[in-house]
Amino acid sequence: MEERDERLIAELLKDNVTLKQRIEQHEEYEKRLEEFNKQVYLSPEESLERKRIQKLKLANRDRIELILTEHRRDHNRPETQESLSA
Repeated sequence: MEERDERLIAELLKDNVTLKQRIEQHEEYEKRLEEFNKQVYLSPEESLERKRIQKLKLANRDRIELILTEHRRDHNRPETQESLSA
């Protein structure tokens, strides 16, 4: 994750419940994947579960990126023509 994303996340976590939930879920997926990665051998079921968690983590990361993108879009709009002519 980029440093600017980390700063923005830290700022938004105070007020954005959805983002907070997504970050917590992302961290949970990461912990679960770390447990699988510690194992020398994975059973077929474990391998499938690992893949499933990887996909969930990636989808969750996409949702986090969407929240950040929407925040940047909504807060970096140029001034409207009305406010410029006032």
